[in-house]
Amino acid sequence: MGSKSKNLVLGFVVLAVFLISGVKSWTGEIHGRVVCDVCADSSIGPEDHILEGAEVAVLCITKSGEVVNYQAFTNAKGIYTVAETMPESDRWNTCLARPISSFHDHCNHLGNRSTGIKFTYSRPSGHFHTVRPFVYQPSTAPFYCTETLSE
Repeated sequence: MGSKSKNLVLGFVVLAVFLISGVKSWTGEIHGRVVCDVCADSSIGPEDHILEGAEVAVLCITKSGEVVNYQAFTNAKGIYTVAETMPESDRWNTCLARPISSFHDHCNHLGNRSTGIKFTYSRPSGHFHTVRPFVYQPSTAPFYCTETLSE
């Protein structure tokens, strides 16, 4: 029997064992945004913008008690995503998402209430959980921000 035939047979055997065992798979997804609060006013406004390349860590404890760590970076829209498929019995139970760093020199100070978000993951397979945005601020707000506050 050729190498390709052996691999095909082995693949069918693994698939058959998986199907016979009754193991159900589960897929979870966590995503959120990272934003620069330009005026450091703790509200998202038209002067604020997303941060591409910001690093976020997500730690989850599964139903079986295993601790799994994920690292993600924001895309061009400021969104990070963590996703995994695993057996239903090992699905995520509790997770903690926290910002690690912003690589933007102009906006790299972590804002208030952005230290981390703990949540219970109770979504069914194929659904996602959205984490509230993490906010970074500049070390000093631009002049136009202080000008509107004094009026």
